[in-house]
Amino acid sequence: MYIIYTKLFTFKEILSKRFLTKHDLLNATTSNTNANPRRVFMSLKKIAEMTGVSVSTVSRVLNNKEYNCASPELKNRIWEAAEKIHYVPNENARSLQRGNRRLLPAPRRRLAIILGRFDSLKKDPFFSELFRSVEQEIFANECIISAFLTAAELYRKELPSADGFIIFGRSSESLLKHIQKTTKNIIAIDRNPTAFEIDEVVCDGKEAAVLAMEYLISKGHEKIGYIGDCSYEARYVGYCDSLIRHKLPLDYSAIRPTDQTSRSGYEAMKELLAQGGLSAVLCANDATALGVIQAFQDCPTPPIDLISIDNIQAAEEVSPLLTTVNIPKEDMGKMAVKILLDRIGHGHTETMRIVFPPRLVRRESC
Repeated sequence: MYIIYTKLFTFKEILSKRFLTKHDLLNATTSNTNANPRRVFMSLKKIAEMTGVSVSTVSRVLNNKEYNCASPELKNRIWEAAEKIHYVPNENARSLQRGNRRLLPAPRRRLAIILGRFDSLKKDPFFSELFRSVEQEIFANECIISAFLTAAELYRKELPSADGFIIFGRSSESLLKHIQKTTKNIIAIDRNPTAFEIDEVVCDGKEAAVLAMEYLISKGHEKIGYIGDCSYEARYVGYCDSLIRHKLPLDYSAIRPTDQTSRSGYEAMKELLAQGGLSAVLCANDATALGVIQAFQDCPTPPIDLISIDNIQAAEEVSPLLTTVNIPKEDMGKMAVKILLDRIGHGHTETMRIVFPPRLVRRESC
């Protein structure tokens, strides 16, 4: 189910929600950069010196929204430098000179990213790919990533200055309370919905697991193993519920709790292969499944069907190609940034949960 949040503003409302007014912009263009071409050029030159790139590159990044900068990090540095010297993109001055009263963009938003579950994006390719989607949408909205921290680092350090926070993966209630002392501008992105009073963009992990299990059961499998997190994990619940609903045995010896990495998936599958008796395996994520495939190659056995959840890029590159359940990372990342910016701009106050549907992707492993 897709939920799209929209809101129309009157001109008066927009001026009351921290958007730049015509008076503000006139002051900025007169006192800072855009009053005359020479000041514009000198400001661009200053930013170029601060970032180590050419004036033309700075101009394209700041004045052309359609410009696709080769390096997102460079684009972020240019916007940060522009913010430090209070540069206003020249497009605004030209619009005022033409008498154009169109609505002007909000000031640059500073967004912090928190890893709730892992200490590195490298631990789970799903979140690495999700981050790229979030990063692209942040830059597309001309915002700045002001901090990138793990949950553990957030407890040890002072809360970073930011207009809003994006949490990747499962987070604890204590972490949320820690952030909420400062702001309510928080959104979480995960495969498991929570009961916390924060905005969320999710793809229900239980539903994804049920979709995978229904496919395996429809193929005649009755002895199905599970490899992945088992503690408060929606995908594990979906696995168990599916077996119970179809009156199939729930064999705990066929279940291997792991930290959902490729290495742990490899070790878990080697144990299950030595034990024997399975015709299929559900992995909680693709990273785990990659390790399982390696175990198949190192320990030749009768064919075992394999299915997992996420649909990361590597699922299309491994052999055999991995059958998996797609979690729409790109759409989830973009939607999360849009909702957070809407909350920052006071577009909504009620807690929102956007739920994206999973989708089965049939390939060679099952």
